[in-house]
Amino acid sequence: MALSVVDTEYLKQIDRARRDLRALISNKNCAPIMLRLAWHDAGTYDVTTKTGGPNGSIRNEEESNHGSNNGLKIAIDFCETVKARCPKISYADLYQLAGVVAVEVTGGPTVDFVPGRKDSMISPKEGRLPNASKGAQHLRDIFYRMNLSDKDIVALSGGHTLGRAHPERSGFDGPWTKDPLKFDNSYFIELLNGESEGLLRLPTDKVLVEDPVFRPLVNLYAKDEEEFFKQYAISHKKLSELGFIDPKSSCAVDKSEGVVLAQSAVGIAVAAAVVVLSYLYEVRKKMK
Repeated sequence: MALSVVDTEYLKQIDRARRDLRALISNKNCAPIMLRLAWHDAGTYDVTTKTGGPNGSIRNEEESNHGSNNGLKIAIDFCETVKARCPKISYADLYQLAGVVAVEVTGGPTVDFVPGRKDSMISPKEGRLPNASKGAQHLRDIFYRMNLSDKDIVALSGGHTLGRAHPERSGFDGPWTKDPLKFDNSYFIELLNGESEGLLRLPTDKVLVEDPVFRPLVNLYAKDEEEFFKQYAISHKKLSELGFIDPKSSCAVDKSEGVVLAQSAVGIAVAAAVVVLSYLYEVRKKMK
């Protein structure tokens, strides 16, 4: 798969987009839906077929109309105002940057962002995103398909500290925490408190305290916000880069073509030339 060209101008527009997104998200209090947009664009990835993932395809009408994406047209339209000022960057980068900024401006951890994602017009079939009405095995099936772990499942679930469910979008209603515009570890604290009036508890929330592997992580993150932030930043970065090859990596392998990128090949050639020249020099010294 070809990569987006990340040159000086591209990086300038990334910086501009970051500033614009900070202002937009702060002014409209839209961090939760921007984070959801980033997750849903990335969460369709299939590690076996190397399809889906953070490639901007969620903007396609076919995909934005999937039931799991109800309401996300709002976030897509918000991003268009930023895209108009930063036309060079890909939608794939823009949506993932929006998710990173959404976490940042609401008090969450800094998530490392590497630009260079390529846009796609190919949407996966509906059904690749988590179904909130199902249990632990369903979560594992979905996240393992993305090549993510149990630790990633729990950490990313903690992102529900932001926002609320809307009945017209998901069939569920209510916030997960008492302050749905603040990114902290209160999602886990509330889970351990049990049922609380006015707060949402989805089946996929409840399994986190019922499952013997998930529960210790819930306990840890409820007790130690710093540890949650550390793991969340790791898991969010992994989600945002599913199937993505960092264009700056000198040894990245394009799995779709099975070839080592040019930078790595040049490095190997130079190293080999140095060895050969050193050998010839030593031979000539001995012959004198």
